Amino acid sequence: MKNSLPILFALGTAICWGLYGPTIANARSPEKLWSPFKPYVGIGLAYIVWAFVGGLVVMWMKGDSFSFSGKHSAAGIWGFGAGTLGALGALSLTAAMISFVGKPKPQLVMPIVFGGAVTVSAIVSFFLYRGEAKTSPWLWVGIVGMAVCIVLVAYNTPHGHPPKKPGGETPATTAVEDSTAATAESSS
Repeated sequence: MKNSLPILFALGTAICWGLYGPTIANARSPEKLWSPFKPYVGIGLAYIVWAFVGGLVVMWMKGDSFSFSGKHSAAGIWGFGAGTLGALGALSLTAAMISFVGKPKPQLVMPIVFGGAVTVSAIVSFFLYRGEAKTSPWLWVGIVGMAVCIVLVAYNTPHGHPPKKPGGETPATTAVEDSTAATAESSS
């Protein structure tokens, strides 16, 4: 049962990060009352609260030292590097979500983000351990499969109804009205 903990935590991460895109899409003001990066400040605050304060609390609970020097310096250096990559990733994801004309589309962005992240992780591992471990050709099959899956998921995720035109018309009703008007004009 203890071996399932990493899988459960990974699933928890997937759920939280999978909800990140739809959540940040709601942080955009349709009336442009605030800059698209105002929600990013909230993201930073959340990182401070959950990562910094939460990390200190759990360190205390585990009886860890609060030293980040000497033999403990790698924890601070690599942790800061990982946090920087996470924050830059969140900034990039926020930029992706706010750069759409109209409503943000997490159903397009999120498959690229997560399929791409899995692929980048695999390629980095390939280069890090190339001399130490044999690489199966299935890695490359999986990477190609991931690219196919990104396209399939992004293309087939429900995207909602088409936007209504001013006056409450949808593109479908407008097309019917246009064809009816064209038929009427040609017969007169």
